[in-house]
Amino acid sequence: MKLTGAYVDLAIRQAELQQPVSVEVRKQIPGSVHYSIKRFLRPPDWMAEDTGMFRYQVHEKDSTENALELRFCVAGQMYCSHSVADCGNCKFKTSVNCTEKIPSVDIISFTFTSSLLSQFVKAKVVNNSIGEDLLSFKYSSSFIKTVPICNRTRKVLEGLMNHNYSDTLENIFVNAQTQILLLYSLECMVGEKEIETLTCKFLANEADREKIIKAREILIQHIGDPITIKELSRKVAINECYLKKGFKEMFGTTIFDFYQNQRMEHAKFLLYEKGLTVTEVSFLLGYSSISHFSTAFKKHTGLKPCELLLR
Repeated sequence: MKLTGAYVDLAIRQAELQQPVSVEVRKQIPGSVHYSIKRFLRPPDWMAEDTGMFRYQVHEKDSTENALELRFCVAGQMYCSHSVADCGNCKFKTSVNCTEKIPSVDIISFTFTSSLLSQFVKAKVVNNSIGEDLLSFKYSSSFIKTVPICNRTRKVLEGLMNHNYSDTLENIFVNAQTQILLLYSLECMVGEKEIETLTCKFLANEADREKIIKAREILIQHIGDPITIKELSRKVAINECYLKKGFKEMFGTTIFDFYQNQRMEHAKFLLYEKGLTVTEVSFLLGYSSISHFSTAFKKHTGLKPCELLLR
């Protein structure tokens, strides 16, 4: 499945519902990047992939408010459940095999202001590259693009979350590492021919993205009570055309295919885990007949419902 900026938003939202592991770190280095690190307890059923988001923000009325933002959602880190100052293992550097370490989900955000980015743009460039155009805010519309987390990006993020610098040295270290992250993110876009076609323009509006995400949640809530696109668009207060285009852009699939996939996955759960009959599952999922359900189930899984029960 295509990973988009929406998956970063969803992963961050899921993480923020969990218990915070430590106090949030928030820094604003004068004349440099603004960044924050939020750490949350990773739930046992965490399924979101590590990924990042590049947000290009253009303000028509005040160009000084233009900014680039990088947001990363990373799981897999292990941290001591105690305060370092209170943990004997941490004090004596014997925490390598500590049994009290807990898994976390880390949300790391960086905001680069237009004044900061302007220092990287050459005064005279004959053929502007996409990187030059982004840093000088030549594109008129805001957009969001997913940034993959490769090994080198992961290494920089881990360094930012686990360094021992403080005061001036910390500012120097963070400034250098965040510029490297920006470089890696811009490199991901070098092959793009048209930045402005990467996403539906209206999705640059956070309120509209929230409506698309809400539509996804409503579809899941109506897993046994099919809802039309017209009804769905009314519930989230967005044009049908925008809903369909936005959903495909954000989640990499059509509304119908997403809904069918959710229904069939739930059907497998009801049949295999709950032990319900084919007739019961067909009724619960809102199918008009068992044959229609069986056809849809086989198309999705390659098996008839009765064949799944025999396994």
